[in-house]
Amino acid sequence: MSDDILTDDGLPAGAARNRRQVLYWRLLARLFDHDEQPALENASMAVVGDLGLPAALLDPSVSVDTLVQRFPELADEFRNLLAAGEDVPGDEVRRAALVSKLLLNVFGTGTGDVTATQLAAWQQDAGWLTQALGACGAQGGAPGGAPGAAAGSGGPGTGSDTGSGAGSGSGPGGGPGAGYGAGHGPSTGYGESGRELSGVLADLEADLVRRMRLREVLADPALARRLTPSMSLVEQLLRDKANLSGVALANAKALIRRFVDEVAEVLRTQVAKASAGVIDRSIPPKRVFRNLDVERTIWKNLVNYNPEDQRLYVDRLYYRRTAKRTTPARMIVVVDQSGSMVDAMVNCTILASIFAGLPKVDVHLIAYDTRALDLTPWVHDPFEVLLRTQLGGGTDGTAALALAQPKIADPRNTVVVWISDFYEWNCDAVFAGMEALHRSGVRIIPVGSVNSGGQQSVNPWFRQKLKNLGTPVISGHIRKLVLELKNFLA
Repeated sequence: MSDDILTDDGLPAGAARNRRQVLYWRLLARLFDHDEQPALENASMAVVGDLGLPAALLDPSVSVDTLVQRFPELADEFRNLLAAGEDVPGDEVRRAALVSKLLLNVFGTGTGDVTATQLAAWQQDAGWLTQALGACGAQGGAPGGAPGAAAGSGGPGTGSDTGSGAGSGSGPGGGPGAGYGAGHGPSTGYGESGRELSGVLADLEADLVRRMRLREVLADPALARRLTPSMSLVEQLLRDKANLSGVALANAKALIRRFVDEVAEVLRTQVAKASAGVIDRSIPPKRVFRNLDVERTIWKNLVNYNPEDQRLYVDRLYYRRTAKRTTPARMIVVVDQSGSMVDAMVNCTILASIFAGLPKVDVHLIAYDTRALDLTPWVHDPFEVLLRTQLGGGTDGTAALALAQPKIADPRNTVVVWISDFYEWNCDAVFAGMEALHRSGVRIIPVGSVNSGGQQSVNPWFRQKLKNLGTPVISGHIRKLVLELKNFLA
């Protein structure tokens, strides 16, 4: 009987169900078998034609952004397409066709070499997927931001998202930009499942970047301009920078600089009040109008109220205290530059430069693998710091300890931010050194992972030891680290 019920387009429910199945079977076939299935392709083409949708909807080489440019009326249907509780224009078969397009373009990345244009198109499609999930707020018609702190292109508006990254959109397409794995930005807006999706998208993007002939692209300024800086791309550039020269190296530096600036802009807003400090009540309030405490003045003078003429006579004004105590603090950031810590290294290096620009904060930066390098002279410029790092190699934290200990003059006014996965060659010696610093009064903040997905692994032995010491490892969102540092400085 249920098959006799008519859908919105007048089809029996059974026929509508069969059409949806055709579209989803085609989607699965294309995702798991790159060869076309003629029967499914022909049936899907007939379904799309009956729905009045363009045939390009079934072409995975056509990006969603391009599709929306050609058929602007589809933009509203793609937005919030998968968001819970949203009413989607059209019937369920039409919805299935649009969903299939999104999923195939994002998850059907294929094999073989990837061009800069293909990578940019994928990033735009990934942005449309996050928008379809209701993850981004639109500005100017479509969101430009995407989860993770990377930049996107293709949308007329701009947006930012703190997770793996800063998102920004530009261009005529009306679609969102996307970049993943940046690790610092706000959450995507759809909870734990959103963070998991960001991790999956970051892995897909990293695979596309690895398959791209990056050196050839960088050597061509026109192709290099099509690249959207993201955490995955920055990681590849940092790994390959020793093999780049001339135009390719200049383009690589420009991409890294763009990414650093975009992430820094997002992080800067999070730490704007980091050195606010607490009210110093030993300093008398400044007697100016903006500090006048009207409520307290009225309350304290109520005894002077005259009921006969119904007037309150004020014989004393009360002012708010606004002077704040900001004790000079020393922050020592120790960065493990092994390959597994790229996300955390990039974000925390940028964060260190922001704190270095705050008043009365003395920031020192140390990078290490089997040797330690003092990068303090460049701490104000994270771009220069990243260019001086060398990804990979072993991990010997004792070298970093030897360089950090002489910098500690006032232990109780010093914080050490140690960024590592803590897979050390000599775990006992490194932990003993950190424990000694902690017992001397130094604030230890161990950081395992500061990306949007929080997927980096941390040595379980070290994690438990640090937890027992009362200094648990921070993993996940960079806001946790910002909050810890703000609390210390205040």
